[in-house]
Amino acid sequence: MIIYSVTCLVDDSIKEEWMSWMRNEHLPEVMETGKFLSHEMFQIDPHDVTDTGTSFNIQYRLNTREDLQDYSVNFGPALKAKTVAKYGESVIAFRTVLEAI
Repeated sequence: MIIYSVTCLVDDSIKEEWMSWMRNEHLPEVMETGKFLSHEMFQIDPHDVTDTGTSFNIQYRLNTREDLQDYSVNFGPALKAKTVAKYGESVIAFRTVLEAI
């Protein structure tokens, strides 16, 4: 089992709109690629109450690294570009790949 983990820091001024967009547009588009088995979205507890922004983590489950590679080459760049075009620097993301052992 492979987990493709995307952590996003979202500016609080767009948080509600971003969450709606994720649920109604982005996550369905990612799942429509057919590469992922499932996904879950989490809000990360803040480490510092003075933080500006809210952090979220989305975990996508895949069977194989080959599925992730195919997604990364054939689907990921266009989906990332749509996110950047829509939210610019109001959403900062980093990605991690986890493998169940």
